[in-house]
Amino acid sequence: MIPDAGTVNAIIDGLSAVFMVAGALMSLAAAVGLLRFPDLLSRMHAATKPQVLGLFLLLAAMGLQLRTWWVWPVLLVAWIFQLLTVPVSAHMVGRAGYRTKHLHRELLSTDELEAVVQNAAAKAAREDGSGDGA
Repeated sequence: MIPDAGTVNAIIDGLSAVFMVAGALMSLAAAVGLLRFPDLLSRMHAATKPQVLGLFLLLAAMGLQLRTWWVWPVLLVAWIFQLLTVPVSAHMVGRAGYRTKHLHRELLSTDELEAVVQNAAAKAAREDGSGDGA
């Protein structure tokens, strides 16, 4: 038995409502994490992880509600752009926060960046000392 158009529309509306609520809750979780977590690295994690999934759910809900095929590639491009830019920006913010000491070292389980930063600082110090007397 093939469902009528009213049943299909009701199913699509229900699915998009679930996606919207779940996406909004993920975005709310990201906002609460930004306010509640103690240091930069924890806040950065809270801002990036649930936000990308929340955006995906909201975009999927929008695509279901619009009910046209041409909107899906546009929404997919928006989501892929988020997937590519959010980790890069979080990485750069994390490294800048690490270098400027805006984190709680006691919360780190392993510090793999410490040796890299010390080597870079030593190299910069050597270059500053050797480049003065030309």
